[in-house]
Amino acid sequence: MQSHPQTGNPVGLPRESFGQLLGELANHSAALVRDEMALAKQELRESARSLRLGVTMLAIGALVGLIALAALSAAAVIGLSHFMDAGYAALIVGVVMAVLSGGVALSGINRLKKTTLTPEQTIQTLEENGQWLKELA
Repeated sequence: MQSHPQTGNPVGLPRESFGQLLGELANHSAALVRDEMALAKQELRESARSLRLGVTMLAIGALVGLIALAALSAAAVIGLSHFMDAGYAALIVGVVMAVLSGGVALSGINRLKKTTLTPEQTIQTLEENGQWLKELA
């Protein structure tokens, strides 16, 4: 097959018009946006699933810990009551348990703060695609 001497394009083959090329660019851009939206939805689902699992595990751990704490507190009060009045023993054990529970609660809150529902990867890709489209225009 012969090539055009100046453009190097095959002679006799129809070339796409500028309008057709713009139409294809628009179609591809729309498909790209749809794909990015699907990726964002998937990322949000995964983040929500992770968050739900973390909260569930935290709640179960808190419930089991509360039961254990009650049993240990009772044992500590009984043990301390051999050395002091039972009221003072209960007060000491209560204060220690309150301090411990505050530390555990703060740790759980900090862990939940680290979980993000923002689709970071999708946002970055959309920004890159927007920059690419600006460069084309």
